[in-house]
Amino acid sequence: MSKITIIGSGNIGFSLAKGLVKSGQYAAGDITLTRRNIAALKEEANLGFQTSDQNAAAVADADMLVLAILPQQLKKVLEEIKDALKPGQIIVSVVSGASCADVKQVLGTDTIVVRAMPNTAIAIGQSMTCIATDDAHEEHVGKVEVLFESVGSVVVIQEDLMTSATALCACGIAFFLRAIRAASQGGVEIGFHAHDALKMAVQTAKGAADLLLQTQNHPEGEIDKVTSPKGCTIAGLNEMEHNGFSSAFIKGIKLSAKKAGGLYHD
Repeated sequence: MSKITIIGSGNIGFSLAKGLVKSGQYAAGDITLTRRNIAALKEEANLGFQTSDQNAAAVADADMLVLAILPQQLKKVLEEIKDALKPGQIIVSVVSGASCADVKQVLGTDTIVVRAMPNTAIAIGQSMTCIATDDAHEEHVGKVEVLFESVGSVVVIQEDLMTSATALCACGIAFFLRAIRAASQGGVEIGFHAHDALKMAVQTAKGAADLLLQTQNHPEGEIDKVTSPKGCTIAGLNEMEHNGFSSAFIKGIKLSAKKAGGLYHD
């Protein structure tokens, strides 16, 4: 059984660890989780994971290393671990805005680096994770792909699209959550109690997503099935569009992508 170290065991790191154990890819004892405050890893230790507050020591025996830290922490962490790394270790960076070249600038050009961008639905095994690399072999990318398939869906993309993936998938989950909240607020205004309106909005959104996933149809094709001439659905859709619904959504995604691209270098 191979070993993996996850540096920065917050929501993303811990959720990935639990997903790997649930999928059978790893035993809890083969996963090391690190954090500056080791006392914060008490729950993880009780579940059988190895825990440490010493990053360099934690990476020494790992076959794969996941960097699940904030952009402003990256350079310091890379300096800490660079002398402890061994040839052949795969470095998986979940750091927004940091390129493979940024990581190699500290660790060396021979380092195997693959970037990954999951979202917070990783906590329930429903992440949309995009992965990319500059020049890692297909074999290494495949290993990272299998890693994240344990916690959702995976798409392999070109590295220059990673900031776009951050906006559409990682930031995007907040956009869809806000749309659901807006729908529930509309439900309250037309007469439902808040808890009922939220339940109705959530299930309707889930149904819409599953409809597209299972049928592979285009959204507009499914919209056409709901809109009849002079009907209430088209009236509502057109009112939303007159007020900039699609335009605002698109502009938000574009601005998030612009911001994501500068997170590491700002």
